[in-house]
Amino acid sequence: MSHNPTLPPALQRLVDDYLWDVDIAAMPWWKYWSVKVVRILYAIVRDILEGQLSLRAMGLVYTTLLSMVPLLAISFSVLKAFGVHNQIEPMLMNLLAPLGEKGTEIAQQIVEFVDNVQVGVLGFVGLVFLFYTVVSLMRKIERAFNYVWHIGIERSLAQRFRDYISVLMIGPVLVFSSIGITASVVSAPVVEKYVPHEVSEGLIAVSGLVVPYLMIMAAFTFIYFYMPNTKVRLRSAFLGGVIAGVLWNTVGWGFTSFVVGTAKYAAIYSTFATLVLFMIWIYLGWLILLIGACIAFYDQYPEYLRTSGDGGISSRIKEKLALLTAFFVTENYYSGEPGWSIDGLARRIGVPSSVLEPIAARLVACHLLARTDDSPPLFMPAHPPEKTTVAEIIEAVRSADESELTPERLPAAAPVERALAGFDKALTEELQSVTLKSLVVDTTSAAQ
Repeated sequence: MSHNPTLPPALQRLVDDYLWDVDIAAMPWWKYWSVKVVRILYAIVRDILEGQLSLRAMGLVYTTLLSMVPLLAISFSVLKAFGVHNQIEPMLMNLLAPLGEKGTEIAQQIVEFVDNVQVGVLGFVGLVFLFYTVVSLMRKIERAFNYVWHIGIERSLAQRFRDYISVLMIGPVLVFSSIGITASVVSAPVVEKYVPHEVSEGLIAVSGLVVPYLMIMAAFTFIYFYMPNTKVRLRSAFLGGVIAGVLWNTVGWGFTSFVVGTAKYAAIYSTFATLVLFMIWIYLGWLILLIGACIAFYDQYPEYLRTSGDGGISSRIKEKLALLTAFFVTENYYSGEPGWSIDGLARRIGVPSSVLEPIAARLVACHLLARTDDSPPLFMPAHPPEKTTVAEIIEAVRSADESELTPERLPAAAPVERALAGFDKALTEELQSVTLKSLVVDTTSAAQ
């Protein structure tokens, strides 16, 4: 089966033979990692060529431009209480360093805008709008990461308020405090006292080169671990953060060289040249961030390396997954154990959580299951299990993708209608007395 319709059949067979149809678990470690890296590169290139990553990066550029000043204004207000607000401009200059002198100019203008924003005199409506602009940016970031992780369920309103406010209030303090601590350590008197002068100078020089890399990697790792609405393994988040951090600085060097030779662009765009370059760099930054998220996703779910979709699972598989989901949720309900999270259910059933999530969401939408406000959300029966039948579970997934086009809107042919009616009648008669409770109780009794 061809997994990439853009490849010629002969090339697709070559890729399958040497990349996919091999057992890497039996390979030596160096060959194992070589093949795995090539597989991840293949998947990343495929995702970029599909265009969705680029489109989402472009959308985040627009939202970033609208939200940058409000975001920094809130961060400035929080940091001012801790006395580290003067670190904002150096941090911005570091992020915009690939723009050269233009980056310094943009950073200074942004800081001037932030200084002119008087959060205390905005009033209630202005303050609400300020927070809404920032939250909209974070929500769009979450949606982009949820897309990469194949997640259709967003955080609830209460979870957004709790998580986003925590990031806005605590995140800036942690970031800038760590920068200050690092700077203090490398220039502390104890270093000068106990370390030879030549060594201390080299230590400070090396720290100046290494610390920005480490800070970017740590920030990316935190984002990959925290933003997707699912449980991300720390190892996967760290791998994505390291590679994205290296890519960020490498692309930054290349972009700096590009900016140096942009005299002709200034002649074309005149005063808009700086804004154009600024937007290009923001776009590249978001694209790098999303690529790192893809790396973290593929490390955690290598079964998606070969195909970016859900594998085209059949209706029969969806029906069985729905019944298994309802069964295990009901089983925990009667045993008095905590509800299942989507990741726990996926591990229990043995499928990726991104395959199971839309099915569980459909059962919630049909009021057959309920989702709690825990983090992560847990699934519970929406009604007493003796009132929910197996037929209702199957019907929920059978009609999942119906919207404007329903069976009633299709042409009616008497023989077809009779056949479908007979099928529905047989299904109802066979399963109308089989409830979720009877499934669990009968299974438990048989096991005993």
